[in-house]
Parts: sequence; structure tokens; C-alpha cells
Amino acid sequence: MDASTDDTNPEEDARTTTSTAVSTTPEYNSSSVKKARLESTLAALLTDPVLADVPKKPFLSDVDTLINLELGSAMRLTVLKLDGTSFDVALMNTATLKDLKLAVKKKVNEMEESNMGHRQISWRHVWANFCLLYHNEKLLDDNCSLHDYGIRNNSQVQFIPYVVSKASGRHSRSRKHLFHGLNRKS
Repeated sequence: MDASTDDTNPEEDARTTTSTAVSTTPEYNSSSVKKARLESTLAALLTDPVLADVPKKPFLSDVDTLINLELGSAMRLTVLKLDGTSFDVALMNTATLKDLKLAVKKKVNEMEESNMGHRQISWRHVWANFCLLYHNEKLLDDNCSLHDYGIRNNSQVQFIPYVVSKASGRHSRSRKHLFHGLNRKS
């Protein structure tokens, strides 16, 4: 049959087919499509230089902290590592040392993952052998507010090696777990 003798309009036919496919496809309105659209919009927003300090996969709490930083009810701290490099973390003004440690853990894990892929860090080992220092004061009490240590916006804390003495009973470097399973004679 010749196309010139056909009574249907090809543009109208294409629109009808498309609208029928869209309305009858159950996946179009599914949560996975909405999630994909949200992620693509978020990815586009995160490429904006104004939003450079937002993490690649932000949680609501991350965004909330950054908003509070702009409003003045949060603070930005610089953490100096042992190799001389540093990174910034944002925390609420009411944060405790425990909150700072969690922010450091999150930031370091994020940096390690972006640089070298997934890499597991034993944070229990890190905090057992290192501590944070601010103005020559070791930050040891996890429940203590950062303001109690004198830490304010734009302060700098640093990692230092730290071994708790035997007298405190918390940790000792001399305690080693030896594995004798292969050397034992049965």
C-alpha cells in the first residue's frame, strides 16, 4: 500500500503510540525511575562549584550541617594528618569529641574510597594508637563538648601517636595477641 494514500497522519500515530506506551508501562512511575531522576539531578547539582563541599553521596545530616555552617550555627575544623596533609570537616557547634571522631572517620573513608576504591580501615586500632590534639591538649574524653576544649570555627586539630599508660588500664602497647596454634604440639 502506498504511503500517500494512507489516511492516517504519521505524526499523530507516533504520539498516540508514545502516550499509550507511557501510560501502560508500570515502570515509568516506579520508585526506581524516580530515584534515578533524583540521582541525576543531584549529580548535576554537585558539579556546581558553589556546592563543592557537599559529599558525593550526601546524607540529609550532611546537607543540614552545611546549611547550619552558612547560618553560623556550625563550625568547620581542619584536621592535620601525620603526613602533613589536612582535610576539613563540618560539625554543629554543640558537637562532642565523639561527633568529631565520626566526622573524621566518614571523611577519611570517603577520601580513601575515591582515591583507591574500597579500603577497610580499623578505626578501633586508629583510636587505640592515636588521638587528636588541640593547642597541646590531648582530646581524650569522647563525651566532652568541643567548646569545652576551646575549639571554635576554623580551629585546627591534629593527629598524634598516643599510647595509654598501664596505670589507666585502658590500653597497653605491650599486650600482644600471639597465635600459637601452629606451634603447639598435640
